[in-house]
Amino acid sequence: MIEQLVDQIESRFAELSEQMSDPAVIGDRGRYADVGRAWRALAPAHELAREYRQARSDAASARELLDEEGDDAGLRAELEAAEARLAELDEEIRLAMVERDPNDDKNVIVEVRGGAGGDEAGLFAGDLYRMLTRYAERRGFRTEPIALADGDYTFAIKGDGAYSVFKHEGGTHRVQRIPQTESQGRIHTSTATVAVLPEAEDVEVQIDPSDLQIDVYRSSGPGGQSVNTTDSAVRITHAPSGLVVSMQDEKSQLQNREKAMRVLRARLLERQVAAQQAELSADRRAQVGTGERAEKVRTYNFPQDRVTDHRVKLTRGNLEGVLAGELDDMTAALEAEEKRLKLAASALVAG
Repeated sequence: MIEQLVDQIESRFAELSEQMSDPAVIGDRGRYADVGRAWRALAPAHELAREYRQARSDAASARELLDEEGDDAGLRAELEAAEARLAELDEEIRLAMVERDPNDDKNVIVEVRGGAGGDEAGLFAGDLYRMLTRYAERRGFRTEPIALADGDYTFAIKGDGAYSVFKHEGGTHRVQRIPQTESQGRIHTSTATVAVLPEAEDVEVQIDPSDLQIDVYRSSGPGGQSVNTTDSAVRITHAPSGLVVSMQDEKSQLQNREKAMRVLRARLLERQVAAQQAELSADRRAQVGTGERAEKVRTYNFPQDRVTDHRVKLTRGNLEGVLAGELDDMTAALEAEEKRLKLAASALVAG
């Protein structure tokens, strides 16, 4: 089974490499981008396949020398090391070839909102917003604010593979710290919710204009000269789903409407994904929950300078670094767990 999988990886990688240098492919920007994306996605598995071939060759050579020269401690150790690595590579290659989420390459729309904990929850939502935007910048993604207010942040993260990285941030995040307004030095627990939505293309989500109720009203809060004086704010209600999106950050009613439609399409796409793949549900409510303190995907404990991701039971220090966007080890652990769960599910179905 593993030999067949290694053969398939090598064959497909050679095919993609050939296409990457094909003038006909190079001349078609869309096709070249697709081939390049597939090549980059397969490259880690191809490297593991190359290592598998080398370990298999090392094991065969050691075994042959043992047969010819008799038992030798050095050769025996070499054989055991090669066989142990082959066993590890068997699982690593299977994990590397787990089918990717079809939304992994998409841009994302992220919604961060304060949950339980009053003003402190709103402040924590701001911390998470800055953490995620800094992480995006560190990873080479671009960010775009959509609607930013105290305790309520909606923004886009753009770049190949954005959803594959940031989908793991969805859920209820919990903070334990002493608020600046706390005179007795007591530790408070607050939460903020994060929803990560793959951004939908127009062709992916069909919206009947007759299903929309669009209301305009005057913006509230700080802004430019047009804010509070013109009906530039927009509220869109999608009757079939009951979803409501409001937008008022821009001075132009048209710009607010375009932003609201982007968020609406992303939410509708997520609902479609949830309905089609219930076992891998991306349902926003499953991510966000109710925002109660008992629900959590990750806890940020300031007194102990500790961050714990409860899904993979990973704890690390340097809380300041995490909030500055140093999330790579968290993402790596969550990606590995996702692949393990998918591999286990596929094995169960096959069995």
